[in-house]
Formats: sequence, structure tokens, C-alpha cells
Amino acid sequence: MAATPVVLILGAGPRIGAAVAEKFASSGYKVSVVSRKGTGSKAAEGVLSLKADFTKPDSIPALFNAVKTEFHASPSVVIYNAAALTPPSDKDSVFSVSAESVASDLNVNTISPYVAAQQAVSGWETLPKEAKKTFIYTGNIMNVCIVPMPMMLDLGIGKSASSFWIGLADALYSARGIRFFYADERHGDGKFKGMALDGAAHAEFFAQLADHEGSVPSHATFVKGKGYVEFK
Repeated sequence: MAATPVVLILGAGPRIGAAVAEKFASSGYKVSVVSRKGTGSKAAEGVLSLKADFTKPDSIPALFNAVKTEFHASPSVVIYNAAALTPPSDKDSVFSVSAESVASDLNVNTISPYVAAQQAVSGWETLPKEAKKTFIYTGNIMNVCIVPMPMMLDLGIGKSASSFWIGLADALYSARGIRFFYADERHGDGKFKGMALDGAAHAEFFAQLADHEGSVPSHATFVKGKGYVEFK
């Protein structure tokens, strides 16, 4: 009998994170969610809740250790859903965001997920060869399109940087059956979804990505109700 798979969701907000956790739990996964308000214990439904500060990348390895200790297996699916931005002090000046804020937000948007990917790959070496191993990062259009708003500075920097290393990792690991995805929900016409992101749509698509369904590229653009849709 195959072991029950484990999913680790880093960034468990009330919209995307909660919907993704519910979907994977209903699909038979053991689930661990990480947030700033984590309890360090299991909820009634058996979901392990962990606490973390994603501005501190060196806190990430302990989360993987906690998951392995609780479930006696490394997570085969790792989802990074945390994000940060700092509004400019002058709403019309992109350079009014302090360098300290840029660095802190870069930790959340790029460095912490990179460390999570390092930990995921290390853990995958302990899993059966046939297990599907997947890293999913909640992205947006800003890796391929400039959104001309100063407040998008930190988020755009982080998404763009993460899109690159995720794409590189997928190119190098996909032949081994290991996938890395930058998931990017769009409107049906391909436009930026912004704050209209749909939690249930992310949950459905992430479950498909975890199963390695279809020929979905690393930059996984998708539309609610349709799944992967290629946009030029």
C-alpha cells in the first residue's frame, strides 16, 4: 500500500491557502499549513498548523523538520503562497520605498520560497521514486508584464526573480519527474487578475499540477473553470 502523501502549504491565508488545504485534504493528503498565527498543533480535522515569519528565510528548514516529525514523511507537494509588498511613502514615487523594505519583502517573495525549494528537493530524495514531487509558487502576471503602479515595486521584483529560478529548476528537474510551477491566474482574456484571485480555482488547478496532469509548462497560466490556458 502506498504511503499517504503529504502537502506543505506555506502561507495559509483565508482565501487561496484555506481553499488549497481543503482540496488536498479531500484528495487524501496529510496537510500542514504555515502562517503567522500558526498554533504548532493539529486542528480537529487533522491539519497540522505551524507558525513562521517569512521575512526570515532561516526559519524555513524547521518547518520541514516539523512536518516530517509529525507525518513521518517529507512533503511530496510544497506550495508557497506567501507574499509581501510595502506601499511607497510617496504614492507617485517608486523610489520612496526604503531599501530595507525592499530587502525584507524580497525575503518573503523570493528568498524564503527558494529555501523552501531547497528543503523540498532534499526531502524528495527520501521519498519513493514513483511519488510525484511538485513545488508550486503562487505567482501573477508581473513576471512578464509591468504593472505601472509604484506600490507594485516589491511584489513585482519578487515575482520576477522567483519566476526565473522556478523556470530554471523545472527545466533541470522535469526529466526526473519533478516539477516546479509558477502558477498565474488570469482573466479569460489574459489580463491581470489582481485582487480578484479565486481561491477555489487555485485549489483545483494546484491539485491538477500536483498530479502532473497534461503538458503544463513551468509558467502555468490558468483561468477559472478552464485550467491551463496559454497566453502569448
